[in-house]
Amino acid sequence: MYCLNAYQYQPPSSSSTLPLCNFLSLSLSLSLSLSMAVNSSLSLLPSTLSPKLSNSSSIPNSTHFQPKTRIPLFRHFQMTNGVFLTPVSVVSTSASAVVGVGDDLPLDYGDVFPQADPSERRRAGVVLHPTSFRGPHGIGDFGEEAFRFIDWLHEAGCSLWQVLPLVPPGRKANEEGSPYSGQDANCGNTLLISLEELVNDGLLTKEELPKPVDSDRVNYSTVADLKDPLIAKAAERLIRSEGELKSQLEDFRNDPDISSWLEDAAYFAAIDSSLNAFSWYEWPEPLKNRHLAALEDIYQSKQHFINIFIAKQFLFQRQWQKVRKYAQMKRISIMGDMPIYVGYHSADVWANKKHFLLNRNGFPLEVSGVPPDAFSETGQLWDSPLYDWKAMEKEGFSWWIRRMRRAQNIYDEFRIDHFRGLAGFWAVPSEAKVAMVGRWKAGPGKSFFDAIFRAAGKINIIAEDLLKLWESVQTKKLYHGIGAGGPDLKPYNYNLYGVITEDVIQLRKSIGAPGMAVLQFAFGSDAANPHLPHNHEPNQVVYTGTHDNDTIRGWWDVLKQEEKSNVLKYLSIAEEDDISWALAKAALSSVARTAIIPMQDILRLGSSARMNIPATQFGNWGWRIPSSRSFDSLETEAMQLREMLSMYGRL
Repeated sequence: MYCLNAYQYQPPSSSSTLPLCNFLSLSLSLSLSLSMAVNSSLSLLPSTLSPKLSNSSSIPNSTHFQPKTRIPLFRHFQMTNGVFLTPVSVVSTSASAVVGVGDDLPLDYGDVFPQADPSERRRAGVVLHPTSFRGPHGIGDFGEEAFRFIDWLHEAGCSLWQVLPLVPPGRKANEEGSPYSGQDANCGNTLLISLEELVNDGLLTKEELPKPVDSDRVNYSTVADLKDPLIAKAAERLIRSEGELKSQLEDFRNDPDISSWLEDAAYFAAIDSSLNAFSWYEWPEPLKNRHLAALEDIYQSKQHFINIFIAKQFLFQRQWQKVRKYAQMKRISIMGDMPIYVGYHSADVWANKKHFLLNRNGFPLEVSGVPPDAFSETGQLWDSPLYDWKAMEKEGFSWWIRRMRRAQNIYDEFRIDHFRGLAGFWAVPSEAKVAMVGRWKAGPGKSFFDAIFRAAGKINIIAEDLLKLWESVQTKKLYHGIGAGGPDLKPYNYNLYGVITEDVIQLRKSIGAPGMAVLQFAFGSDAANPHLPHNHEPNQVVYTGTHDNDTIRGWWDVLKQEEKSNVLKYLSIAEEDDISWALAKAALSSVARTAIIPMQDILRLGSSARMNIPATQFGNWGWRIPSSRSFDSLETEAMQLREMLSMYGRL
């Protein structure tokens, strides 16, 4: 119920009057009912103004109540007795009153219209990792192509750019290039630093730039050999310089939110560069367990390396924030991605052992993964150490708070990959060869987000809560009231691969985070499939596919005929129609407020453009935009996309 509240007395400015009835019916029907709670407002008036209303039993004795929502409404009016009233707001309240049908409404009643809630704006975006840009040095970066892409997004009417994690990617043979096997949860991938931008900053010369390399896929070891020495040279020159840039470096280094993770990362990298062991648990005892004297020795012997490491992180931050600022100027939000787990051989685990489930020697007791799902019959074994959620909770989730603040610093919003692990997580014995032998354990749940929001404020989070394979038979809620890291949960029915249980849904809803739907998972035989557009929800992000999916064309080429028929019928298209844009249209027409399309699908590319094949170790993360498809040549695609966004209210 709504009422007009807080009409305040003001001295009359003229003798002109308006009929009293205009002010005794100051109610506005903002819902389906004509009954409005005007009593609290009217009780502020002298009883002589309206004996009828002042004597009404429906008028509350007290004028005190708790307003819920304030909305500026009417202009000022003058009462017949010369009292001047200024309407302040419309407020929601539980008060009730009966207003006569047919009474006059305020003069500007017809000028008051509902206002759209900005948080309910419909929008669309593209997922494209910066490594996939074209560029002269074998990998995309934060140079000119990043700005051209933002311009293209703006021309196409998009307001969102999603990137994969920007952390240093894995460099082991079985994880090369994977941003989900990062070496550090907070550091940036310095291979994304633009050499040309370093020239613009006076830290390199044009003559020092390598000859252009035109490659269709990223070879991470080759790129590292090419770029690392030049970026280090630029960092060294920055350290020796004087002026504004050097001052910014010092500010970066002394920022408490930065230094809380940067120092550990720098020391870890310095030790790792000297020992080059398989993992930190093989380091000598004093370094493995961070003895103060051993760390002081490292600082003395590796001070130059540590300073270079920090300067490189500053250069990453500087260039990325320049890109981000340009995107904000174009009204484009950047959505990042946060893997729930971190790599074992990382500063995160080495410097925070008590926050992970490790044995006395520092080796994982259990590792992360998922049970069998749509991508793997034996499950996925990720090998990341599991968090000791009980220990983290005792310290108020301080490690996670630092991580969340870092994400806020580099993204406008971000997706939590494997969000379901915060409700219940799959724990696999560290000696296991396959993930299917694991078991479910309870995660931290709502208390985790309560602590995060208290410390870091409201964070724009997207929950990756994908149900990858839908069956008509649902599992019921598996547990209730189990503490974080507590007793095992009941096993899942393996016919329900990748199932998202009720606790995951309730956790997501409790923090107001949108979930996800992926159209490539939609077209089985069940009309209740949550990925089908008619089952979407407004507070949701719909994808045609994610980085773990094939491209639409690649998916279509191997899709079973039964599912193809379902797609054709559901979308009312013919088999010869453009399936990439037909599925894009289905995503954009969804009631989900956010729709995201991979760049590969906009370019109508096949399986060779796929970014990642889950449960495989080689040949992933290397795709780059073809040299023949520069952003300057994609005007037709931009116009076509903009027309669709206009049609479905996403501009």
